[in-house]
Amino acid sequence: METITSSARAVQEQFRARRFLAGGHVQTIASFLLPRRVSAGKSEERLIEVEPGIHVLCHCHWQTDHRPALTVIVVHGLEGSTESKYMLGVAEKGFAAGMNVVRMNQRTCGGTDHLAPTLYHSGRSADVMAVAKALIEKDGISRFALCGFSMGGNIVLKTAGEWGAKGPHEFCAVAAVCPAMDLAASADALHRPVNRLYEQYFLWKLKARMRNKARCFPGRYDLSRLRGLKSLRDFDDKVTAFYCGFNGASDYYERSAAANVVDKIAVPTYILYARNDPFIRVLPETRRKVASNPNIEFVETEDGGHCSFLGERNGYDGHYAERRIVDFFKSVS
Repeated sequence: METITSSARAVQEQFRARRFLAGGHVQTIASFLLPRRVSAGKSEERLIEVEPGIHVLCHCHWQTDHRPALTVIVVHGLEGSTESKYMLGVAEKGFAAGMNVVRMNQRTCGGTDHLAPTLYHSGRSADVMAVAKALIEKDGISRFALCGFSMGGNIVLKTAGEWGAKGPHEFCAVAAVCPAMDLAASADALHRPVNRLYEQYFLWKLKARMRNKARCFPGRYDLSRLRGLKSLRDFDDKVTAFYCGFNGASDYYERSAAANVVDKIAVPTYILYARNDPFIRVLPETRRKVASNPNIEFVETEDGGHCSFLGERNGYDGHYAERRIVDFFKSVS
């Protein structure tokens, strides 16, 4: 059964896990391992400067007449990229629905370590703002929405909350799937014994990235900081916070969490969260802020895992989250 709080605009279809794929861990791992063909079509590569001398790589799917169409900017999760399956899935469904879709790599992601001497992290809402500004000024888009998964979900909600009622007049909606709005609680949940597989995967990827960053920018990074790291919180304390101007992991999590500003979001918002997500946690205070904001539609399903939502193929490919996001954007465009 789904729980829908705040100002839901329509009755939601119930999410049902695909046969033999019920359960939070099963859903999460299956979405990562199962092969999938996605036809997102051709895209234009675009390097967008988000800070002086720092660029992010975006893949833009433009409609023939792109200016009046809704443009959806999609942001991936931790150690993802524009090639993540859910990114391509949103591009495929959004473009088929008549939208422009811009798949945005966070800085250093998607093979772009060499484009930024700095690191990406959960608080870089300014990068999303810079991408939106560039698309408005250089491409003349008339309306845009933000979409994010997991870490990217936190970033787009943080962006919307920081803009509040003073964002660009072209900004019309935001959607997030399993957003890490409460960063500290989610990082600590990731360290639970039952979730160690996920945590070790992230640590392996993050350490490999740091070694590559050190090769790209000799002398900038001290790889001895990678020694003895046993948790994501350790990494964020010794690496992310140290190199990104925070006073340790706790300060980083506190200052970067969308939970701080989610009550200030002033555009139609859709948040999809699975109650059995293995490691993303939404704290009671954040739930109260979400429920008190009439602009937010918060949908919580019993099943779905982390950003997975592999459902029955009932007239579509069964990727429920992607479908719901596009349907939501269609309803507000």
